[in-house]
Amino acid sequence: MKAFGKTISLFLIEGDPNKRWVCELSNWNGKAYKFPRTEVKNCSDRTDLSGCGIYFLFGRNDESEKESVYIGEAENVFDRLKQHLSGKDFWNECITFISKDNRLNKAHIKYLENQCYYLAKDAKRYVLENSSIPAKASLTEAEEAELAEFLYNVKIIMNTLGHKVMEPIIDYEKQIDDKNTNKNINETLYIKAARGADGQGKRTVDGFVVLKGSRIADPVTASYADNWNRLRKKLLASNVINEEFYFIEDKMFGSPSAAAAIVMGRSANGLTEWKTVNGKTLADMDTE
Repeated sequence: MKAFGKTISLFLIEGDPNKRWVCELSNWNGKAYKFPRTEVKNCSDRTDLSGCGIYFLFGRNDESEKESVYIGEAENVFDRLKQHLSGKDFWNECITFISKDNRLNKAHIKYLENQCYYLAKDAKRYVLENSSIPAKASLTEAEEAELAEFLYNVKIIMNTLGHKVMEPIIDYEKQIDDKNTNKNINETLYIKAARGADGQGKRTVDGFVVLKGSRIADPVTASYADNWNRLRKKLLASNVINEEFYFIEDKMFGSPSAAAAIVMGRSANGLTEWKTVNGKTLADMDTE
């Protein structure tokens, strides 16, 4: 199915990108605000934030390399965010979604909170700061259909505002739809090398993903770089790679070479080491 373009409107309330933003999508009754923690109290002039909505609090998790997020809902978003100023200290930025026509009610926002939580949990890009799983509200079939569209637009705007919190590392369904137009992204690449290295991966818009079930070499070479060795040990310690040296989940790397170095247990040029089933390298694909 052909994809259609969308118009997103961004408005800097103070004319400063470090302060408050309003984000709207063409032909959508939703509305997003983005602002730093330091601007929460200044939002008293936004009367629509006194209504129902969902919100995301973003910060940095000091125990991991990932960002943290707390996903919540409130019948009065502004009041709830003021409570979080004293109740939660990890966050530095908030993105909240409301309805411009006040069509969201308590059941709707509970449903959206639950759906966003599970999408973020499955994506595994952020550390979830929620202490419990949000309850799912009971809705009619028509309400669920309407909120599915609302949620789709929430994901688009969230991605546009710089947080892929609900985007899977590899969207397999989208890859099926795009396989004829994005062959270089969709095609699976392989490494089979010494010491048991047996990897499968895919290039994505964010980097390079080593797929679940790939096996890393063991042992590593004597000249293995210290930075790769530290990363390998960290992946083993966090159980991203298990005791049998297999990846137990898809893992994103910043480059094909980083991914190849971990799989092969030696320094490697990912552009020439990762190959299709027909022996074509990433370098070949880039010059087609």
